[in-house]
Amino acid sequence: MTSRAYVWTWLPGESSPVVAGIVDTPPRGFRYGRSYLGNPAAIPIGPDLPLRDGPLLPVNPDFPIPGALLDALPDRWGQRVLELQLKVDEPSMHVCMLHADSNRFGALDFPTSPVDYIHRGSRATLDELHTAAELIDKGKPLTPHLELALRHGTSIGGARPKAQLVNEVGDEWIAKFSSTTDILPVVQAEAVALDLAKRSGMRAAQHELAQSLGKHVLLVKRFDRTPDGGRRHTVSMLTVLRLTEMTGRYATYPEFLDEIGAHYSEELFRRVAFNIAIGNVDDHARNHAAFWDGAEFSLTPAYDLDPTARGRGWDENQAIAFSRDGQRSSSLAELLNTSNDFYINRQAGKANH
Repeated sequence: MTSRAYVWTWLPGESSPVVAGIVDTPPRGFRYGRSYLGNPAAIPIGPDLPLRDGPLLPVNPDFPIPGALLDALPDRWGQRVLELQLKVDEPSMHVCMLHADSNRFGALDFPTSPVDYIHRGSRATLDELHTAAELIDKGKPLTPHLELALRHGTSIGGARPKAQLVNEVGDEWIAKFSSTTDILPVVQAEAVALDLAKRSGMRAAQHELAQSLGKHVLLVKRFDRTPDGGRRHTVSMLTVLRLTEMTGRYATYPEFLDEIGAHYSEELFRRVAFNIAIGNVDDHARNHAAFWDGAEFSLTPAYDLDPTARGRGWDENQAIAFSRDGQRSSSLAELLNTSNDFYINRQAGKANH
């Protein structure tokens, strides 16, 4: 098995990728290729990977690899799929780079060739993807055909069953399925939350509720894709704030706002209020993201809104603090008291409450 992973990226406005550089083995640092550095259209492929020659190590010594690269790797569900497919326990980051499919979060991929880009993935129907996801969720083996089908799900984040679906016109969607352990109608509840978010004036991911195998499936359109077949560089709140999975609990919304720009003040404040109102305490730093154009951030649509996350009553805390001093109590009144931390006055806070 090859030990090298090359990083390919989609530049803004382009529908095909170019090779950007190479990842160290074992994964730790990254180095831009000469051809990429010499490309006048090149942009830094992440906020933590400036355009310069030589090795680029993680900005935080606790990072296993630079955050922009880490965001493009599969999370718990995708790793679970890889464990089954490759018959390995806890696949390494290098394995995740080389063996997850190409439909990753954002605009990066990790083929094994610096010359020819080969897309890794397969087409499958929604029912085939649903069947494969259910078998994995139950810990049962897949047939070869279903195993190939679910390779479309190995690059997606999160812990719940899901897969990637490409429709007949080439639009890319994430299909989110029920889990065998669900007690509440999680899929339908998220669809309702996304509907309510849009009605409340928030920008929320485009979605629709579908049927498969007699059950509801939530289809969420990829907002990190462009109509012409391109991809948008997208990084998690963790990467924006230079935090890791372990230190993500120290994230705050005001610090995120400092990075993405104060013009998102009212929108971000409204999202926090909405999460509190629907009881979504799963608002951790991987459930927020920003587009990256090589110089500036812009806020993505809201996604992963889970009104079933509350489990211990109405005295819960939000996963991310909404004040600079760490206030995270799931209270609209407490949020309103921190409106100055969002660069808005109390009256504007009430308007977005």
